[in-house]
Amino acid sequence: QVQLVESGGGLVQAGGSLRLSCAASRSIFSIDNMGWYRQAPGNQRELVAAITSGGRTNYADSVKGRFTISRDNAKNTVYLQMNSLKPDDTAVYYCNAVQVLTSYWGQGTQVTVSS
Repeated sequence: QVQLVESGGGLVQAGGSLRLSCAASRSIFSIDNMGWYRQAPGNQRELVAAITSGGRTNYADSVKGRFTISRDNAKNTVYLQMNSLKPDDTAVYYCNAVQVLTSYWGQGTQVTVSS
């Protein structure tokens, strides 16, 4: 089992940047896949970015070229660097970890982008 705690959300103007962090309660070295999802009011939760234990990344088309996911196994932390933010990026962002077909979620952090 692993607990995930997100941080780094907040209010930013369009065109600005934020870096989200997801701290895990134990080593993430062997966790198969970690990712960031987001959910805006009235919308379904959607994948933003994911990274495998081998470092392979995957991004939603809407954030390609603007967001970067990375993982620091030594710090048990996954990051999401978000640049050139748009009002459409406004949502609650959730960290996710998948290991042995079990999915774990953090409590979420709010990101609000003003126009």
